[in-house]
Amino acid sequence: MKFFVYVLGSKNKSKLITYVGYTNNLLKRIVLHNSGKGAKFTRGRKWYLMYYETFKSKSKAMKREYFIKKNKKFREKIKLK
Repeated sequence: MKFFVYVLGSKNKSKLITYVGYTNNLLKRIVLHNSGKGAKFTRGRKWYLMYYETFKSKSKAMKREYFIKKNKKFREKIKLK
C-alpha cells in the first residue's frame, strides 16, 4: 500500500496558508478537505495540492509529515514554487 505526504495551499485574502498531512488515498483526502470533512483547521477554505511525496510504509510517511510540519524553511520553498 502507498502512503502520501502532502502540502495543501489556500489563499486567505493576500496570504497563502499551507496544511501538511498524510494519507493512503490522496485524491479522496483532498476532496474531504474541500468538503469540510477533513481536519478542523482545513474547514471553510478551498484547498489545492501544492506538493506531495510517496512512501511504502505508514511510519515513514508519518515521520516525513512531522519533519515537513516542523520545517518552516522547507514549507517556504514549496510556497515559492
